[in-house]
Amino acid sequence: MTKRKHLASGIALAGAAALVLTGCSSTDGDADAAEGGADRAIELAVFNGWDEGIAASYLWEAILADKGYDVELTYADVAPVYAGLAGGDFDLVLDTWLPITHADYMEQYGDDLDDLGAWNDEAALTIAVNEDAPIDSLDELADNADLFGDEIVGIEPGSGLMRITADEVVPGYGLEDMNLIEASTPAMLAELQSATDAGENIVVTLWRPHWAYSAFPIKDLEDPQGLLGDAEGIHSVASTSFGEDFPEVHEWISDFEMPSDLLYSLEDAMFNEYDGDDYGPIVEQWIADNQEYVDGLTS
Repeated sequence: MTKRKHLASGIALAGAAALVLTGCSSTDGDADAAEGGADRAIELAVFNGWDEGIAASYLWEAILADKGYDVELTYADVAPVYAGLAGGDFDLVLDTWLPITHADYMEQYGDDLDDLGAWNDEAALTIAVNEDAPIDSLDELADNADLFGDEIVGIEPGSGLMRITADEVVPGYGLEDMNLIEASTPAMLAELQSATDAGENIVVTLWRPHWAYSAFPIKDLEDPQGLLGDAEGIHSVASTSFGEDFPEVHEWISDFEMPSDLLYSLEDAMFNEYDGDDYGPIVEQWIADNQEYVDGLTS
């Protein structure tokens, strides 16, 4: 059985159990946990708006359901996820960026977390503009801010990307006169789509890997000061009890690796080629198309 919940921004984890489930699906009628696992569902947290984590989470939801495990997906903002992992409300999140983006959370909660390692080591924070924009570097943006409406369209305010953009990039490149808009990833992508359709300039906070790079004519602004940081790894992070409760899954996730080309193809299938939110059939088809790779994740 698989369930999905959505936590609104700012909702305390203590009240999470009272939230109404927004969807429920089941691969079979067996509600029992797989042999060797705890007699309960695996609580898999998913960051709101982080598409690589959403894609990886739905992939593992399908894999684990096929192996007989119950999985419950809960969408939440970044800070409540780490508090929930440390407190035992969640078992696992697949989208921790290290050593930079989520370092503050790991420093705060690290003693109560289990880092299972990186499954992709090519992640990078970016500031992107339309491909035909008249600038190529962040050090040109301040002098050309008016060409972009004096705005940088951001994502969720609790994200590491927004923190680094506000605390490092904005003062480092003299962008204090620009309005850094705190929004959401879907809202940012909607603005990107609108600007693309209208042929207008736009600046957005973004990251690689992301399907937007194949869907929109955009380019990254160079970061000569290196304020956005070097390439990072996308880590799986678990509660300290996860290994004891689900030893088989702990081993699989610890060995999990997904190169960017495969991740891009899964994201593209889910978020670009498909216009909906019932990702189950999309992921199942992707698994069928990549069966050898998927089978290797649990062998």
